[in-house]
Amino acid sequence: MAYTTITDPSVYFQTALYSGNGGGTNNVVNDGNSNLQPDWVWVKERSSNSSHALTNSTNGAGYILSSNNTNDESSASAFTSFDSDGFTVGSDGKTNESGQTYVGWQWKANGGTTASNTDGSITSTVQANTTAGFSIVSYTGVNSSNGQTSTIGHGLNSAPELIICKRRNGTYGWSVGSTTIGNFTSSNVFELNETGAPSATYAYEWGANPTSTVFTTGYSNRTNISGGTFIAYCFAPIQGYSKFGSYTGNGNADGPFIYTGFKPAFFIVKRTDASGENFVLRDNKVSPINPVNAYVVANDNRAEANHYAVDLLSNGFKVRTSESGHNHNGGTYIYMAWAESPFVSSEGVPTTAR
Repeated sequence: MAYTTITDPSVYFQTALYSGNGGGTNNVVNDGNSNLQPDWVWVKERSSNSSHALTNSTNGAGYILSSNNTNDESSASAFTSFDSDGFTVGSDGKTNESGQTYVGWQWKANGGTTASNTDGSITSTVQANTTAGFSIVSYTGVNSSNGQTSTIGHGLNSAPELIICKRRNGTYGWSVGSTTIGNFTSSNVFELNETGAPSATYAYEWGANPTSTVFTTGYSNRTNISGGTFIAYCFAPIQGYSKFGSYTGNGNADGPFIYTGFKPAFFIVKRTDASGENFVLRDNKVSPINPVNAYVVANDNRAEANHYAVDLLSNGFKVRTSESGHNHNGGTYIYMAWAESPFVSSEGVPTTAR
């Protein structure tokens, strides 16, 4: 059996760096080994404070949400199209302010083609990429009382280990569920827009761990309430391409090594045993050589910062700081990572180090 089914991760995920031109349109073109027409685009202005801008091809490029706030979905000129190898941004300052620099992370689902999914008690609209373990799920909530749960089809044919969900028509937080350090219904649920630790307070947002066909939601403004419209990004791990896990800090500048089985292109780290810590986002394009110092945070609009080093390696990443957001002694951390290249390709060829 081959080590991985994905030899070229740039088919399914890429990062693009670009500068704003302040005009009506600005075409952002990828430079990966393969062309990528994205279905989920996440843009952050690097050079100054500005909210994140997230869009997807299910809802359409004209609609955005921001990971750093609870705002409902807005119609804006931040994005105008998903292109054959990148995307086009419009005149909105979040994505195209003249003289500012930006980063855009992109995932491929199903090219914008959706299907009705009746696997759950709620019929969902799904575009899924089972090869890459990623689906975009749109649905309308029905739950109206405490204790009520519903199931929703996700289309992946394997159980997601990570789901990021946001209500589109209400000012409520982003619910993040993960099975990597517990389960969806314990104290392992948190909000992408906050610095708080996972809390049992949010456990009612989910009704059970996901299965190979559905995820379960409780009665909540963040995941399922009558009249609410929701978008959920579902991820199942794929060997050599994506991994969602946890590690324990040692409080030393010679921090832990985290094995992913691939050379990371993009990863997110969040401390889970204490509040006040950010969702930290780093990638291989902003910092093309080690150490990777540059980062932004998902829960804040602040500009890119440069400290708290991490090394990206051929088979994982190595923490090079004792800073509490990455490596408190005995602290627990969740990570979400996607590949630049697998540790060993499907042809048995190992990747090179940076």
